[in-house]
Amino acid sequence: MVTAGVFLVVRSGNIFILSPNVNVVVGVIGGLTALLAARVGLVQSDIKKTIAYSTCRQLGYIIFAAGMLQYSTSLFHLFNHAAFKAVLFITAGSIIHSIGNEQDMRRYGGLLQTLPFYYIVITIASLALAGFPFYAGFYSKDLILESTIATVKINGLFLY
Repeated sequence: MVTAGVFLVVRSGNIFILSPNVNVVVGVIGGLTALLAARVGLVQSDIKKTIAYSTCRQLGYIIFAAGMLQYSTSLFHLFNHAAFKAVLFITAGSIIHSIGNEQDMRRYGGLLQTLPFYYIVITIASLALAGFPFYAGFYSKDLILESTIATVKINGLFLY
């Protein structure tokens, strides 16, 4: 259900091209979604809520790319996001189960000593999500930024 809106925007791209103002609106909504979801996600203490708001932020990036008429880049980031987000949710579920159904991240002290494998896996997935160089998220987010700055219109420079 999360990606249904993305597919709708990408499939409606031929209609959106006919009106350049619609693309600006889609890009602005995507950018604002990314900013607001990141802001809300920073103050969450529940691990599953934090990952969910991170998903909302990534969908904002994806819609933002679609607003810049970069539909293939948008889908590329969507597929990358699906891969590392699945790893994050599976690892988070394993951590919750191992600690006794505790979802509050403030009580997760010492995971490196108690659950070293899960700690390493969730760190690697988080780096991919953050766009760390040489991970999948880096390449897709970089393509989004490159396509935005390559747009010579004022909306591309503003949104960049």
